[in-house]
Amino acid sequence: MARENIKVLIIDADKASAGKIAEILTPKGFSTILSYSGNDGIHKASYTSPDIVLLSYQLPDLESKEVLNRLKGFDRTIPIIIAMAVGGEKATVDLLKAGASDFLVKPVKSRDLLQAVKRVQAKRLADMEIQSQKFLSLGKLFPFLAHEIRNPLHAIGGALTVLQRRCNLKDDTIAQSIEIIREEVQRLNQFMQECLDFSRPPARRRFAQTDLNEVIRSSLNTLAPVIEAHPEKIEVITRLDDDLPKIKANFNEIKQVCHNILKNAIEAMKKRGKLEIHTSSAPHEKPRYAVINIIDTGTGIDEENLPYLFDPFFSTKSRGAGLGLALCKKIVVENHRGQIDIESKKNIGTTVTITLPFSP
Repeated sequence: MARENIKVLIIDADKASAGKIAEILTPKGFSTILSYSGNDGIHKASYTSPDIVLLSYQLPDLESKEVLNRLKGFDRTIPIIIAMAVGGEKATVDLLKAGASDFLVKPVKSRDLLQAVKRVQAKRLADMEIQSQKFLSLGKLFPFLAHEIRNPLHAIGGALTVLQRRCNLKDDTIAQSIEIIREEVQRLNQFMQECLDFSRPPARRRFAQTDLNEVIRSSLNTLAPVIEAHPEKIEVITRLDDDLPKIKANFNEIKQVCHNILKNAIEAMKKRGKLEIHTSSAPHEKPRYAVINIIDTGTGIDEENLPYLFDPFFSTKSRGAGLGLALCKKIVVENHRGQIDIESKKNIGTTVTITLPFSP
């Protein structure tokens, strides 16, 4: 990765300190993004996707550990360097345990800064190479796996149809056994489809001008039977921006993302709940982004699980392959050059934010 392509987000309430760091990095070919508060830094990270973050320990609005956790929610691999005054050794240890990659003493010296940036970037590139090789292996394995498993599944499905016709379904034990087989065959077929979707390369030729409001409405129509069959009433609130311009995207892929996230939200609401879907735009940002917010009042997600939600095969459900959110991130980030972020509080609810450039 050329230095000209490496984006460094500097989050520091001290404008002079932030400016000095930018002055050191810019002549070396790094691209710098300045932010002077925790909330603003999180916002800028959500749509700029920085390669490195330099985070000051002292911020006016949020604790640095909260900012670090939120940034790791965007990308667990992002290197975060903590800058703090002398005497903060204990805090440094806590932040390193929380996922910080390195730390610097303020006022930051040019040599120390460049060495730290070089160290964390080299480690990230190595980690990315390992991850890339792992995904490449999965991409080769999944189609083979699907072929080898789907053939016997079709045979099982055919045999099951014969059994349903010839067996005495009035016998509760037989009827229950047949239903279990049918459900498990369906579950395995769905898993195989998720594997194939995950390994499939982006279909750029299917990109067209897409109305995100139409995507949302289509997804809700598909899930209407699930919402109506929910044991408790779910109130669905849509606030769709009628003036939202169309974006260049793959309609079916974005619908799949919305469908997965909406389905997760519905399943998370064990009791009576509220599901909100908003669309809006960030017209003053460069590049310009469209935004989808999906908010539920479900059970929420444990804080320790948040960094791993997008990892393939990680799941908090008792039944599930753990590829749903990994596929969502692949579609949004890799295929559409967007960003997907999840914020959640246990027993309060979850907010998923999807940002998509108008032209990827």
